[in-house]
Amino acid sequence: MQATAYTYDSETRSGSVLLDDGTPVPFEAPAFDAGGLRLLRPGQRVRIEVDGDGTSRRITLVTLQTF
Repeated sequence: MQATAYTYDSETRSGSVLLDDGTPVPFEAPAFDAGGLRLLRPGQRVRIEVDGDGTSRRITLVTLQTF
């Protein structure tokens, strides 16, 4: 699934992304670490993997979108 980086805190390695419909979804450090990234800037296009649905949805991976 694709999304856009919305917030990122380099100290906690957590933040949030915006889905294409504008829904913000938070992510924690393990999801960021799984993607192998060093930094994330707001506005960057990312690929995410999620588990669960609705309010139990959580991001398990955040990485850069490649074409």
